[in-house]
Amino acid sequence: MTAFRKPQVALTSKAAPFAIRAERAADVAAREALLDASFGENRHDRTCQRLRDGRAPAAGLALSAVREGTLVGTVRLWHVSAGGRPALVLGPLAVDPAFRELGIGAALMQQALAAARARGHAAVILLGDAPYYVRFGFSPEKTGALMLPGPFERDRLLAIEFQAGALDGVEGMIVPTGAVLPKRRVVRALQAHAA
Repeated sequence: MTAFRKPQVALTSKAAPFAIRAERAADVAAREALLDASFGENRHDRTCQRLRDGRAPAAGLALSAVREGTLVGTVRLWHVSAGGRPALVLGPLAVDPAFRELGIGAALMQQALAAARARGHAAVILLGDAPYYVRFGFSPEKTGALMLPGPFERDRLLAIEFQAGALDGVEGMIVPTGAVLPKRRVVRALQAHAA
């Protein structure tokens, strides 16, 4: 009788799995450092930051990717009004450059979009590279008459609808509508960033 043996597979540290979970308060310093490394320390001056300043992310839609106890990716979604219609804005999405080949960014996107859809949100908008985001269903088709509170490249304003027609005919400014953070939390966040 021939016995089947389980093949031995050596996992390299690069092949180690990662987990995606809800963002925790303990993630703040690591998230801020990752965002600085990914987008530069002037990231707070970017147009989409105006939609996030002093606001809380949408409930249940701030996610962290963790590998061996270390934060290696982050994504958040925020409540906005897109020309008078409720929507979410996604961003920033960031992954530690040392682990980008593991598919963490795609996994964060898929989980964030699935969670937004499950929570009944009608549409998600983002400012990003179309060649990357088109694979998740984003397009510029319904964003042509929308504006952001600052300079932006029109071809980078993309959207996905979870409910057909959610963005039909929208025009005007995208403005924040999410919960305002208590001043104490805003000050702590700024202090954590400066440290």
